[in-house]
Amino acid sequence: MLNAKKGLEARGHEVFIFAACKPGEKKKYSDRHTFLFTGFKFRPYPQYSVAAFPYHSMIHLKSLKVDIIHVQTPFVMGFNGMLAAKLGRYPLVGSFHTLYNSKSLSVYYPRFLRNLSQKGVWRYIKFFFRRCNTTVAPTGVIANQLRKARIPNVVTVPNSVDLSVFNPKVSGDAVRKQLNVKSREKLVLYLGRVSKEKRIEVFIKAAHVIVKKRSDVKFLIGGTGPMLKHYEDYAKRLGMSYSMHFMGFVDPKVLPNVYAACDVLCIPSTFETQGVVSLEAMACGKPVVGANAVALKELIKNRFNGEKFKADSYSDCAKKIEKVLNDCQSYRKGALKTAQDFSIEKVTDKLIEVYKSTIANDGT
Repeated sequence: MLNAKKGLEARGHEVFIFAACKPGEKKKYSDRHTFLFTGFKFRPYPQYSVAAFPYHSMIHLKSLKVDIIHVQTPFVMGFNGMLAAKLGRYPLVGSFHTLYNSKSLSVYYPRFLRNLSQKGVWRYIKFFFRRCNTTVAPTGVIANQLRKARIPNVVTVPNSVDLSVFNPKVSGDAVRKQLNVKSREKLVLYLGRVSKEKRIEVFIKAAHVIVKKRSDVKFLIGGTGPMLKHYEDYAKRLGMSYSMHFMGFVDPKVLPNVYAACDVLCIPSTFETQGVVSLEAMACGKPVVGANAVALKELIKNRFNGEKFKADSYSDCAKKIEKVLNDCQSYRKGALKTAQDFSIEKVTDKLIEVYKSTIANDGT
């Protein structure tokens, strides 16, 4: 959403953000356009905060003279946005970012919610988005799923990538030096949440297959999450301590350098609604090897910007990683060309059209 904010403000629009924050962050990050609401730690997933009671945010809306509300989640903050839209008679746009009915996510639900069927969770999702004037899906495959669920007015607007930040001119030398990766060695990256639904065990097993055959490849896992310790221990048990490095939290300032340092990005997840990291990597000229599932099968084009592997197959993942590593340069042009289609400028054009159409067709 920050890229959308940047693109909209560049066109002269005013954007206000309402979000949950961790204790101590409210004063640090709040400003005239940012309203933060202190939340409590979501115990099953400590990296997330849930706003305790954000409903007084509606008071601010009266003085801001907003034209439209765009919510990014169907839960606490999003539900607050939906109520504000209905009570204040604002048109409402909702973005669908996460496959909430996935089995992989059920481990993060509170105990009382975990007992509900996936159909129960999906019923609430449909209830929420059917109350939006427009629902935004990041990819065509997700848009089709929502239409099959009889959610009305679904449009496709992808997330964008900032090409001024992520581009092939960025240097990865400092990161490779920090990781002790020699110039002749290849580096394969996983970047994102370190959590169960991301299927990182497929990446680690594939790495194990590759290092048995060749010593010139190293692997990097960047990011943090509830399964970090689990995967660190798993890699150690496989004897991967020398060839696999866990970077932990990646500072956004060095994120482009991390992409630049790698030769290939690997996404084993069968859960992605788009996969922003894949766009950021491609913008840096890096091909992507990803599971042939959900949105990745739409984004990744074999022999062009990367390769798809059979979902959950670590052997096929290893095979496709090696295929790309052996000919990285042939994928580079395709990766860069793909990223151009997701620039902030192009995506902002689409988003503005959605807002205009939603406001024009609003019956409130």
